[in-house]
Amino acid sequence: MNFADRLVAGVKQKRSHAVVGIDPVLSKLPAFLRDEAAAKYGQTARGAAAALVGFSRLVIDAVADHVALVKPQSAFFEVHGAPGVEAFWETVRYARSKGLQVISDAKRGDIGTTAEAYAAAFFGHPNPMDSWEDPEQWADSLTVNPYLGSDGLVPFVNRCQARGTGIFVLVRTSNPSSGELQDQELFSGENVAQQVAKLVHYLGGRLVGESGYSSVGAVVGATYPEDLARYRREMPRAILLVPGYGAQGGTAADVVPAFNEDGLGAVVNASRSVIFAYKRAEVSPTEAGEAIARAAEAMNHDINGALAAAGKLAW
Repeated sequence: MNFADRLVAGVKQKRSHAVVGIDPVLSKLPAFLRDEAAAKYGQTARGAAAALVGFSRLVIDAVADHVALVKPQSAFFEVHGAPGVEAFWETVRYARSKGLQVISDAKRGDIGTTAEAYAAAFFGHPNPMDSWEDPEQWADSLTVNPYLGSDGLVPFVNRCQARGTGIFVLVRTSNPSSGELQDQELFSGENVAQQVAKLVHYLGGRLVGESGYSSVGAVVGATYPEDLARYRREMPRAILLVPGYGAQGGTAADVVPAFNEDGLGAVVNASRSVIFAYKRAEVSPTEAGEAIARAAEAMNHDINGALAAAGKLAW
């Protein structure tokens, strides 16, 4: 099934545009998870990975009834070496077993066979039975860096077409210094981010599903709401992945311009404000899970309310 169609169906089913980012910082995890992992493996990379898996499962179990998508950030897993990488993939597999779709936040980017290798690493071989790999080791989508141009994007698009997966290309990111490059004006009078948006729209043309949306999406931050409407117009078929809501300061009203008039076309990410909603380390598994679930519910209520007020609620 086309990734965009799968995403739209999941959003409608859960009545949620929320994406829960899984960014597990070891020092912020509930004490019971760190204590259990240290008792079994010691304060080692293997112990850290066990704690990350336990936390990721806790988050996934808490939000599975409320959202359609989760977004594990690979850097927080990779920092713990090979055990951390395996913990990342265990998190991906567990999320998919709970019916959630997974956006792998790894921001990969390269050209030629290297780009093809990155695409294979996250999406798998078109025919897993003909390759030396785990057929269950794949994610629904991946964030991709466009700095190398179309040479760095086409291998990912080709693999998306073969596997029914998707990508989210960095167009206008939410970090404060993004304008140092993304706002720079070109000879055409457009800025760099607008040129990337054109590339996203062009490359996504062959991956448009029955929903009318493409499996080639774009990252556009909520911290620049004035830009959201512009990039929404320039990429009408792209699903926008909108970071910056919550802890980074973006509000529900800020993200409304990311949505088309049908009330679709965007998903909104929050990480810290949801996954660390329990506030304190000395918390029970039940208390932690309930706090995370409440935060996900509150996010849904907030975004759906803003969309309803703007006449853009899809249900």
